[in-house]
Amino acid sequence: MLSPENRSAVLSGTTCLHLVRHGAHGDVGRRLSGRAEAGGLSLIGSGQATRAAIALGRLDAVHASPRRRTLETASIIAAQHGLTVEEADALDEIDFGAWNGASFDALADDPAWRAWNSNRATAPTPGGETMVQAVRRAVAHLEGLVRQGAGRQGNIACVTHCDIIRGVVAHYMGLSLDNILCFDVDPGSITTLRFAPGETRVTRINMVPA
Repeated sequence: MLSPENRSAVLSGTTCLHLVRHGAHGDVGRRLSGRAEAGGLSLIGSGQATRAAIALGRLDAVHASPRRRTLETASIIAAQHGLTVEEADALDEIDFGAWNGASFDALADDPAWRAWNSNRATAPTPGGETMVQAVRRAVAHLEGLVRQGAGRQGNIACVTHCDIIRGVVAHYMGLSLDNILCFDVDPGSITTLRFAPGETRVTRINMVPA
């Protein structure tokens, strides 16, 4: 028999969106891959994706950013659940403009890069998009998924990128985007949002499956 809490969730059509950061690849920690061409998952990254696939439990759909690293991660997750991956441009990495593909060593002396990391709510990228724009498109996609499943329970994995996940969490927790570097989102981690009528809850952040 369902508990009162679970029975209420069924009747209200709770939707859980699991934001999964792609697994590790060769550029992690070395350069700002952004939307530049980047290699696929490393062996470590493939293992992270496999563990995430198991930890996620039952899924109804898998959506992913169009980057190679996210699509490979999503494919591993989808295969575990007998699903196909649905590409979503709205889950894409931030467009960093001229910074796409730059090494972190090269960026370290750039005053504009330092300003970006101190003032995410207002600082621009060189010819790319702002943090506000990136979060707005991602949130619009997530809320569209919730509307599509209105009145039904659902569990959807959205494979995307570190700062997109941070920005979405900040949005739903009412935090300034200037504070998104205060918490981690590791490769292969799972962050979960629970949508129910009248409320949205962040139920876990940066859960890294063992």
